[in-house]
Amino acid sequence: MGQEPRNVPALTQTALSVFPTRTTYDFEGHGIHLRLEFLTAALPYDLMILSRPLGYLTWTVQAIDAKEHRVSLYFEANPEIAVNEPSQTVLCSPVSASGLDVMRAGTTAQTMLEPRGDDVRIDWGYLYLAAPQSPRQQQAIASARQLRREFANRGTIASAQGLPEPRAVDQNAPVLALACDLGTVRNTPVSHWAMLAYDEIYAIQFFEENLRPFWRRDGATATDLLTQAAAEYAALRKECADFDHELLADARQIGGEQYAQICSLTYRQCVAGTKIAADTNRQPLLFPKENTSNGCIGTVDVIYPMAPQFLLFGSSLSRAMLIYNLEYASSPRWRFPFAPHDVGTYPQANGQVYGGGETSEVDQMPIEETGNMLILLAALAKIEGNASFAERYWPTVEKWAQYLKAEGLDPKNQLCTDDFAGHLAHNANLSAKAIIALGAYGLLCRMKGDEQNADTYLQLAKDYARRWIQLADDGDHFRLAFDRPGTWSQKYNLVWDRILNLNLFPQQVLQKEMAFYLRHLNPYGLPLDNRKTWTKTDWTMWTATLTGSRQDFDTLTRLVYHFLDSTPDRVPCSDFYWTEDASDAGMHARPVVGGVFLAFLYHPDIWKKWASRDRTRASGWAPFPKSGEIGFSRAS
Repeated sequence: MGQEPRNVPALTQTALSVFPTRTTYDFEGHGIHLRLEFLTAALPYDLMILSRPLGYLTWTVQAIDAKEHRVSLYFEANPEIAVNEPSQTVLCSPVSASGLDVMRAGTTAQTMLEPRGDDVRIDWGYLYLAAPQSPRQQQAIASARQLRREFANRGTIASAQGLPEPRAVDQNAPVLALACDLGTVRNTPVSHWAMLAYDEIYAIQFFEENLRPFWRRDGATATDLLTQAAAEYAALRKECADFDHELLADARQIGGEQYAQICSLTYRQCVAGTKIAADTNRQPLLFPKENTSNGCIGTVDVIYPMAPQFLLFGSSLSRAMLIYNLEYASSPRWRFPFAPHDVGTYPQANGQVYGGGETSEVDQMPIEETGNMLILLAALAKIEGNASFAERYWPTVEKWAQYLKAEGLDPKNQLCTDDFAGHLAHNANLSAKAIIALGAYGLLCRMKGDEQNADTYLQLAKDYARRWIQLADDGDHFRLAFDRPGTWSQKYNLVWDRILNLNLFPQQVLQKEMAFYLRHLNPYGLPLDNRKTWTKTDWTMWTATLTGSRQDFDTLTRLVYHFLDSTPDRVPCSDFYWTEDASDAGMHARPVVGGVFLAFLYHPDIWKKWASRDRTRASGWAPFPKSGEIGFSRAS
């Protein structure tokens, strides 16, 4: 793959297939066919497996010209993976593990959990390259230039005498390399596989407590991870293929082939943008990072759009992404009547840093985050058939509902999740979120057995919805802001009205909005609102579900697919782009793309099927750390 070494021509790529847990590349040349399969066992119903920082690479080779061929494989892992900056010094060494050839690389500094922020890479812990031991396999730690030249000339690599000294990555640091002689290959496929893993040792700092990654919760080491993953290779490979097939079959049933391909593209990115740590009771905490944004950790308005992918797969993941914000908001640290925006800067979850942090209401997102939490708590309760999870935090939940009752219908000048567009007063979409969140609270009250408050808040939400229709009406559509005639915006927050069976907004409201949207499409999508031609991938996929019409869904999905297929930018899946030329608008590699799975939540049987497979059955989370109750974090 690629252009190196330049004296060895690359095989011709003949196919590429992307599945939720696998990507396969097919190559042909010199009488052979080669398939490379990259697999991450991102199985959502088993968090011990989902949280493993490990991937498999499988080579499968066969002759296609009825002749015999001698085939050798070479693979290298560059220690650049283990540094934040190429100027950092790394140390590479072999590692002893039963039945495996193992090498590792890591920085000499090991700045555990210290680098924080956006555009910052992990530089603590160790990168591992491992493969099953074989007399045909060699491993070496040496310069890439030397090893590539040896392999190109002889088909083998020589293990260097002694280990190389620590060296900066940009100063010709050694690589970890494997070579394997497959022998004579005929028509029958011949395979070989290897593993890449990253042992971060500690994953997250949560209010001054350093937490282990979830896969390490019972004391596992890197060699434990590698040996167990090796033993389970065949079984996991089959299970992942079965998972991919079933999930995509459901996606095609819901939204067709293009929708299934969008789900394939986004699934692993959503998982990769999060970290599952174990709290002090060994229970999972699911932290997203705001990549290509501001580097915040546990951001509620990142959890909200990514939530459909995790809600789909049941209670353990859903609770794990909500509980730490509930603990934080219920602690003495959080003094405000609304929900927090974040819990820190990744990987340090030591208190909110956005806006006024913990010290003032300046540049907060009070209605946004409060509405998000109430809606997601109701969605979780729908999975579980009860409100027991929310009940543990009922004083906080009740306080949030009272806040939205007072402030939610006609929002004051403030930020929402689309903060790149700036502050906005009388935001109609934000108001819709508050109204649905009040209905969600009423639903939680009913499931809790509080019929009086259930009736009160559900009726309040219905009254607010009627007033919203009057305030936002602009003839053939509904406005961006109540006081701005001639404006418009995507009302993606309305999707939860049907998913939660609240039925607050009449169908004709949704149909009127959609009819307007369909008259304002650009070549690559529906703009987020009238102010600019940019849009959000996640919100557009939500808007596509508003009317329940498959034709409407297909129309908007087709434009998102067209963007993904046509964008000139070589970046991970963007959730923020320009609808006129398909160029990236600056945010990508983010877990919010999990929002494309929202359409699944309109299908109760499919949702129930996936949610019921939760093997982890997480419960008994640790209380908020005592160390976190003292003092206030400084906003940064």
